[in-house]
Amino acid sequence: MYSALSGTEEVELSHEGGEHEAFEGLAQQMADISGCRYVDPRTRTDRIQLQNTNWDLQMGRLVEVYLNYRARDCGDGMPRRKCTSLQSQPSHTFPNETLIYHGYLGCSPLYPTVAISIRTLAAYRQSHRTCPRFSIQAQCKALCHLHNVYLEIIHRVDNLINEALGRNTPNWRLLNSCPCCHYKLEDEENLAFEWLVTIDGNNSLKRWSSSMDDSTARCDARKFRTDYWLDRPTVDRFKDDVRGRLNMTTHNDDWKDAEPTNESVPPFTCVDRWRNAGPEQHKRMFTVFDESGIFIAACRHRFVLLACDMVKSGELYDI
Repeated sequence: MYSALSGTEEVELSHEGGEHEAFEGLAQQMADISGCRYVDPRTRTDRIQLQNTNWDLQMGRLVEVYLNYRARDCGDGMPRRKCTSLQSQPSHTFPNETLIYHGYLGCSPLYPTVAISIRTLAAYRQSHRTCPRFSIQAQCKALCHLHNVYLEIIHRVDNLINEALGRNTPNWRLLNSCPCCHYKLEDEENLAFEWLVTIDGNNSLKRWSSSMDDSTARCDARKFRTDYWLDRPTVDRFKDDVRGRLNMTTHNDDWKDAEPTNESVPPFTCVDRWRNAGPEQHKRMFTVFDESGIFIAACRHRFVLLACDMVKSGELYDI
């Protein structure tokens, strides 16, 4: 039996060839026997971050091409099945610019091999908005990541529209969410209660902290953008002010109502039965939760006015 080569010896190759394929097959058989496999150091986080970075580099140009496509789109019904070649414009730099110019969006940022019609993405977006649980299994799963890119383009188009209409101020939604509550007519009489608002803590939306079970949360550099609530860095700027204000307040937590002097007046037991009105030390959430709920404020016409994400354990209950 011959010993394995150390890598410094020369190997004779015939003119017919085939030795390389034979060695590859032998290496595969040895790997199957020993169970050795090449370990890819890249993680799913690295792949997603690289994909998002490549999309961000061309997102501004894709928005311009998308607006150009929508201006030329005549909406002539369902497209026909035909083979055609897509001509690139002189100003196009990325492959997806050419695809969006003709009404398609590639499935990868730099080297797309498959493209989805923008009309298909628009139809899926409307269906998902109507029924968030709508799913076509494999088709929906295949469209999920590409649908995020399409939503990013739509979001930036909406930002351009809001900027042109002057609707990009931080408090615009709060002042204009419900036309019935916020808009007033000339010479309209004042109501006893101008707003009727309801709030709910949504305590079922708790999220466990990853430090409790020694798990590592997958990092995602993408940020959820909305004008319903503030992001975490904005809120954290005022955390020291809130702590200082709490230390200056009195520690008297006598939350019970005074006993009525008139015996004919029935006792008021609402405070005793309302758990949220208990002592301050009992209002803190368990430390196992990173998020203890999402507070929602809505008017009587079912328009959402504000949302508050209860982040970090030990945070005081809003009420």
